[in-house]
Amino acid sequence: MSIFDRFRKSPEAKAAEQESLHRQADILMNLRAGRVPSGVLERLQGAASGTKPWIATLTPAELGIARSHGLKPIAAVSATCWLHYGWSWTLGHAQGWETALERLAQEARACGANAVLDVKMRTIPLAVENSMDFTLIGTAVKVEGFAPSDFPVIATVPALEFVKLLEADVVPTGISIGAHYEWLTDWRNSANQAWMGNTESWQLSKLWETVRQRAHAQLRQSSQGRGNGVLAHLNFSQMFEVEREQNERKFKEYLARHIVIATTVDARRGTPLPHDFKMAVDMHAGKTPLTGTTNHHQSYATNSSEGAI
Repeated sequence: MSIFDRFRKSPEAKAAEQESLHRQADILMNLRAGRVPSGVLERLQGAASGTKPWIATLTPAELGIARSHGLKPIAAVSATCWLHYGWSWTLGHAQGWETALERLAQEARACGANAVLDVKMRTIPLAVENSMDFTLIGTAVKVEGFAPSDFPVIATVPALEFVKLLEADVVPTGISIGAHYEWLTDWRNSANQAWMGNTESWQLSKLWETVRQRAHAQLRQSSQGRGNGVLAHLNFSQMFEVEREQNERKFKEYLARHIVIATTVDARRGTPLPHDFKMAVDMHAGKTPLTGTTNHHQSYATNSSEGAI
C-alpha cells in the first residue's frame, strides 16, 4: 500500500458522503419550498403511527402528568432559521423567530399534533457578522378525542404548567413577537442637556416612547387571532449614540430599538391564573430571563450598526 492510499476514500466513506450531500440538498430544497424535509417527515410520520420510536423533551414526571390528562406525546420537534440581517437587526429578530415558529408548526402538523409543549427558544452567540441562529425545540402532543389541528398550539410552558392552565380554563395558544427601531438625527445637539443639570431630554424620551409603543402595537397585531390575552412577555431594549459629521458640521444620531416576545393565551373573561403558576420564556440554555438577574442574554449583544447595509 502506497502512502497515497491512506488519503483515498473507501467505498463506504464515498457512499456516506453522497448520502450526506443528498440529504443536505433535500433539506435545502424543501425549506425553500416551505415544506418539511423528507427525512424529518418520515421520522415524524413514523413516530405518529408507532412504527418508529418517539422522543420527548419532557421529564418522566411530566410525561406521567401529560398522559394522565389525555395528552399523548408524539415526537420531539424542532425548527431553525439562521437569518442574515440584510436590512435591520431589530426587524430581523422578529422575522427569524416567526420563520422558526412556522417551521415548528409544520412539523407539528406533519405528525398530527394538536400542540407543541415545553418549547424552548434557543440562540447561538457565534460571531457571524450580521446574522444569528433562531432555534425552537419542543414536544408535539395529541389531545385525546380531538382531531389533528391545522393550527397547533405552540406553548413555551412545560407539560405541568400546561395542565394547570387547562384546569383553570386558560389555554396557551402561541408565541407573538413585536419589534421596532427608529433613528433620531439631532442636528442642533439639543438632546444632550447634561450641562443643564437634572433636565429631561424630551427628544430622547419621545423617541423611546414611540419605539416601545410601536413594538407593542406590533405585538398586539401579532397576537390577533391567537388568543385574547398575553400571559407574560420578555423585553429587550437598546439605545445608541453615534457621532456624525457632514459638511464640517458635527452632530449626533440616536438609535433606539425594542423587541418584545410574549406567550398568548385564550381564556374566559375574568378567569384567574393558578396561584402557583410560573411563566417561563426560555431564550437560551440557562435560566429564563423573566426570573434571572442578567439584563440581556449574550446572543443579543451587538454593535451599533442598524438599517441598510
